[in-house]
Amino acid sequence: MELDIARIQHLTRTVDERSGGPELADQLLERSGLSRAAIAPPTTVYSAQTEAMFIRYACDAMRDITFAAYAGSKVSSASSITAYISKYSRDLRQVFENTTRFSRIIDPTITFSLRHAGNFVSFEADWEDASFARYHRRTEFLMFGTLARMRNLTQSDFHPIAIRFQHEVGEKRNLFQKLAGFSVEFGAENLEIVLSPSSLDLPVPTYDPMLREHLIEYGERVLAERASPKQKLRAQVEGLITRSMPGNFPQADDIAANLGMSPRTFARRLKDEGSSYREIADDLRCDLAQTFITNGMQLSEIAFSLGYADQPAFSTAFKRWTGRAPSAFRSRLDP
Repeated sequence: MELDIARIQHLTRTVDERSGGPELADQLLERSGLSRAAIAPPTTVYSAQTEAMFIRYACDAMRDITFAAYAGSKVSSASSITAYISKYSRDLRQVFENTTRFSRIIDPTITFSLRHAGNFVSFEADWEDASFARYHRRTEFLMFGTLARMRNLTQSDFHPIAIRFQHEVGEKRNLFQKLAGFSVEFGAENLEIVLSPSSLDLPVPTYDPMLREHLIEYGERVLAERASPKQKLRAQVEGLITRSMPGNFPQADDIAANLGMSPRTFARRLKDEGSSYREIADDLRCDLAQTFITNGMQLSEIAFSLGYADQPAFSTAFKRWTGRAPSAFRSRLDP
């Protein structure tokens, strides 16, 4: 799944600014399988998976859980066809319509929709590829970046009612609240930006109806030519597991049935991809456990979320995965 190279360029510049030089970003790029030369022209795209890992490494290296949200809040421009359609739109309502229609061009991992609910409107996000739901810091970057683009297009520093995330960050939510200056909610039912209905009427000063119409026609052609990426079975499995949480961790037979396969066919298909259900489940649990610890969740909460009977069972599994106890991993994160 490919993204505009401008995103990793922005993230790299932000790391440079926050760390006071190029050294840290160079290390993070190398760890992500990139380099400054690899993200310079004529390169135009890079992978969503690489973005997710770079953002995670950056937050860990700087010991700043809010870095991704901060980087998103500093997004100022984009060069995609969808960005130009939005630039020449009439108001924020049309910007939302553009993003909803052409989101697959911007980022094939996620989709957007506009929902009206009485005295507020919600710009709601949903995972096209649910395996990316595990990358909480990338999710924060995307949502704060979406808000920053709205502000840039309308040339208005408006505040939404709230940004809501489905994951938890425990007591660290106050850090996000301080960064944003408005309500940032975690553990919500939906991933969304909530606004007042009047926000939809905020004008876009660069509005040009004829140019917008021309660009929409071009965007429709690009969308028609761009086939939806076929997800590997592993990604589908990760998505189904993630959606079943917290508390419920499905068995292989449950996933097979959900996908319309017999257990034998399911196991064979995964083997053809060089994997197994246990390997996927352990990898996802290990990855999420480390994210949850970084998010500040209690070990008992993490054990429940990952479907373990109790905290000791989770701690035993975590030590098997990482070679250290959860408490040792948590102490590594403390300043």
